Amino acid sequence: MSESSQEGDVQFRFRHTMLPVADMERAVDFYTRLLGMQVVRRRSQGGDGREISYVGYGEEGTHPVLELIAGTGDADKPWAGHIAIAVADLKALCGKLEAEGVRFTRQLTAPEGGTNTYVANIVDPDGFEIELNQRKGGIYS
Repeated sequence: MSESSQEGDVQFRFRHTMLPVADMERAVDFYTRLLGMQVVRRRSQGGDGREISYVGYGEEGTHPVLELIAGTGDADKPWAGHIAIAVADLKALCGKLEAEGVRFTRQLTAPEGGTNTYVANIVDPDGFEIELNQRKGGIYS
């Protein structure tokens, strides 16, 4: 089974599933010690108190991972989970999604720094958030 798919001229790859966690160390211990995953990378999100860890069974450039996030920095805005999908041509996909009436929670943007050329967030028909990103090094980076 392939880890990527193609729809017309646009190629996709599942990247991660985000899970909000109450205690980062407890969550990392659970997934690594009990489920055999490895910590792929860790980072803090600026000064807002969020800690982010990526765990999985291989490098995130080639394997899907879990994105664990602790601490939103704002008790009135708790995090909800999401999935992330790498897209080879995010501009083209966003045009198609807009034409189909898909709701965006973040319009196509080109973030400064980081590993993404473009990012956008949409909501599926059941209200689940999907992060779409075009990686600077391609869908396997």
